[in-house]
Parts: sequence; structure tokens; C-alpha cells
Amino acid sequence: MAQNSKPETIVVIHTTYGDITAKLYNDTPLHRDNFIKLIKAGWYENSPFHRVINNFMIQGGGNADGGKDPGYTIPAEFNPKHFHKKGALAAARMPDNINPNKESSGSQFYIVQGQKIPGYYLDQSSAKTGVMYTDEQKQIYETIGGTPHLDGGYTVFGEVIMGLDVVDKIAAVQTGRGDVPMVPVTMTIEILE
Repeated sequence: MAQNSKPETIVVIHTTYGDITAKLYNDTPLHRDNFIKLIKAGWYENSPFHRVINNFMIQGGGNADGGKDPGYTIPAEFNPKHFHKKGALAAARMPDNINPNKESSGSQFYIVQGQKIPGYYLDQSSAKTGVMYTDEQKQIYETIGGTPHLDGGYTVFGEVIMGLDVVDKIAAVQTGRGDVPMVPVTMTIEILE
């Protein structure tokens, strides 16, 4: 069976603010399969969202025992059709200076909240980064929003299909030092079979 002919895996991220339903892309198989493996192993049971920045993103991926990641990285799977629109599910990673291959964390991920981006900004960004946008992508950034400055640098491996309002609620929580929510926001992830 061809990689893209099988149905996309649907996951539900149960949070203290409601459910976020996302689909995992089949054309990022390393990230998809790793995420599924960690969900099945219970890695994300009562896992905290430990970095929350309003109008940017919500990040989690450590386990409830305080482990930040499982001790390995995943090779980048950049795909120009997957971009950092609002609701994009993407892998966090260490910075370029210690991670020149832009390999993803084994478990850390974020969901983009972002903000609406004017077309001229995307044109300026493309001139600097070399990332080119289709007319459809530009329209999505202008109307729905996102974080285009992350495009081409972080692997987007899925997207929210239901529950963007929950992403907004989590992004709006009060945070303290290091963008950590003052009142813990936790998640448990399940795979819809």
C-alpha cells in the first residue's frame, strides 16, 4: 500500500481546557510513527504544556515524570506544502548552533496559534529565507494566521482539524518565568482507531 493511500491517523489531545483533534500527515512518516509510538507507550499521559506564548504557540511533550524527551532525535522531514498556519502540529528542536541538521526532538511538539500575517511580510520573508509561498498559503496566512518565520526550519507533521478554540484558550493562560503556565495545563493523547 502506498504511503499516502492509507488514511491519516487521527489523534485527540485531551487537555484541561477541552479536546484538540488533529490528523498526522502520512508524508512525514518518521514523525508520524514516532508520535504514535509515544502515545501508545503512554509518554503523554498527564504531560504538561510547559511553554505557552499567546499569538505564537503552545508547546508540550515532556512526560509526567519530568522527562523532557526520550533521548533521541528524528531526522527533519520538511515539506513545502506543510507550513506553520494556525493549527499546525510541529516538532520542536534544539537551535541550529548545536543542531545544524535541524533534527526534531524525540517528543517535544507545538501547536501554532500565531496571528494574521500581511502578504507584504510573506514576500519580505521569502526574500530572506528562500521559502516560497503559494497563493493559497498566502491567503491562509492573511486570513487564518500562523507563524511563517518557522517555515523551512521545523518539521510540520500534522494539523488541528477540531479544537482551535481550545488552542486559543490555552495560549491565553497566564504564564510566568520561561513562559510556563502559572496553573499547570496538562494533556493526555489518544489515537482514534
